[in-house]
Amino acid sequence: MGRVICIANQKGGVGKTTTALNLAALLAIAGQRTLLVDLDPQCNATSGLGFKPAARHALVDSRPLRESFVASQEANLSLLPGARSFQDVDALAHSTDNQSTMLATHLAGSLGMFDAVLIDCPPSLGQLTRTALASASEVLMPIQCEYFAMEGLTQMIDVIRQVMQLPNSRLSFGGILLTMYDASLELTAEVDREVRNFFGEIVFQTVIPRDIAVSEAPSHGRSVVQYAPRSRGARAYVELCMEVMDRE
Repeated sequence: MGRVICIANQKGGVGKTTTALNLAALLAIAGQRTLLVDLDPQCNATSGLGFKPAARHALVDSRPLRESFVASQEANLSLLPGARSFQDVDALAHSTDNQSTMLATHLAGSLGMFDAVLIDCPPSLGQLTRTALASASEVLMPIQCEYFAMEGLTQMIDVIRQVMQLPNSRLSFGGILLTMYDASLELTAEVDREVRNFFGEIVFQTVIPRDIAVSEAPSHGRSVVQYAPRSRGARAYVELCMEVMDRE
């Protein structure tokens, strides 16, 4: 089974979906057969690649999972679209099967064709996020450089530790990513120092700057590398992709 990376943070607006989308696109560009799984009921990863949400989420549909993969504009990158159905979200989070292994059971038969699977989780600490973490091999946490960044990190890490202690869990800490980085702000420098002093090498050296190109790209159904390849945001995500691949 290839790498299964959860992109997770209980706070919204920290660059979680943006990171999932752009990292998936760059892993595909690097030649890895990549699947992006949209588990967020907002379905921003789905629309960010130019697709519409599914009527039913493939993980609760009766069809074989492979039939729901859609090919993106990027070679090697496939998408498992999200669904806005509250019924499906509830079914995913509260399956009668063992919740900690449900997604792994659904996905296991279809992962062999992929080198990397990225799961875009909902912005919460709820059961759906916990279930996704239990199916993953590693978790990547984007955090915004703001005053309450450490507080949110502590809560999320508590959940990650709980999942790591579950039977058969193979979850490890993939890394912490600083996003919306503005080097001109003293607060950004303070958050950077505090996070790196506390977590050390687990924090990626790469930081994702504030860049309008990163925000605009999803509205065109493209990754920032496709939309604005010379932008600061594109260069940063290329560097992040290289770090992620080095940590394999």
